[in-house]
Amino acid sequence: MSVSSLDAKAPTALESESQNSFYRDGKFHNESNTTVKFEWSSILNYAKEVFKHRNIETEPKGNIPVQPLLTENILSTADDSIWRIGHSTLLIKMSGKLILLDPVFSERASPFQFIGPKRFHQPPITIEALPLIDAVVISHNHYDHLDKHSIQKLSDKVKHFIVPLGNRNDLIAWGVDDHKVTEMDWWQEFHINEITLVSTPSQHFSGRGINDKDKTLWSSYVIKSPDSRVFFSGDTGYFKGFKDIGEKYGPFDLTLIETGAYNPNWAAIHMLPEQSLQAHLDLKGQRMMPIHNGTFNLALHSWKDPFEQITKLAENHQVELLTPEMGAPLTIKGNEKTTHWWVNL
Repeated sequence: MSVSSLDAKAPTALESESQNSFYRDGKFHNESNTTVKFEWSSILNYAKEVFKHRNIETEPKGNIPVQPLLTENILSTADDSIWRIGHSTLLIKMSGKLILLDPVFSERASPFQFIGPKRFHQPPITIEALPLIDAVVISHNHYDHLDKHSIQKLSDKVKHFIVPLGNRNDLIAWGVDDHKVTEMDWWQEFHINEITLVSTPSQHFSGRGINDKDKTLWSSYVIKSPDSRVFFSGDTGYFKGFKDIGEKYGPFDLTLIETGAYNPNWAAIHMLPEQSLQAHLDLKGQRMMPIHNGTFNLALHSWKDPFEQITKLAENHQVELLTPEMGAPLTIKGNEKTTHWWVNL
């Protein structure tokens, strides 16, 4: 189902929410019951884990390698390509169009810039140096994916913002022009010339404060051009929806799969590494890039653990894994090899 193009008007949030089969009682829901219970026993167990893992290396000791990303290199790239900016922020070029995923350029993934998870590294390019962006795509409204300061700086150099249902008003309040923002329900499509963006299900939750839990939708995305297909997971637990997406839109040349900030207690909403790999297989992916790692400390495991775990799993299952340095260029259907750059940090 097509929701909009650059020239069409999207349905209002109220119209779309009322049609969403997982929207009831003023909140969005996952396809299956995935409530993470915060009972006293689970809080106590988590406190014990914090104490047990107090000596885990949650931040790198050395400098994470970052390759400067130059504007002229972005513009001159002819093939469908991708650059990792950090965490879940990626820049994609398809059919000559530029798409920016979950842009977080701020120093901290937090509502405040004086407290909260701080970046391990600077972005390989500044917002000011970015060329004109055809679309910014947002997976959900958590602070490490929807960053107010980045959206405000990007507002004048982005043609369109694609967001899940319920997120439109925040962007408009932050200064984005009303006509630039399109809300999408699961399975709806948005077209930019030859490129199709599909909002697909994920298994997560939303909220930026204490009173807005699940008031807005969360999504993954299919991004396809005549030459290549990419899947972007956003944040999600493992669920049967990956197989559905793989059957409908696969195979994918590249999957961008959440692999980081996990804990067995959160597995319903944040995949463990073995689940991330299985999601890639369900999606019929050719190459896999683990994301949601390497930029912020958001969990109790070592900052290297996502890379080390998924590397072993990929080798065991003969999956081609891409772990590029931040800012390094990759062609989506290329044969580039990447290094284990984190080993000596």
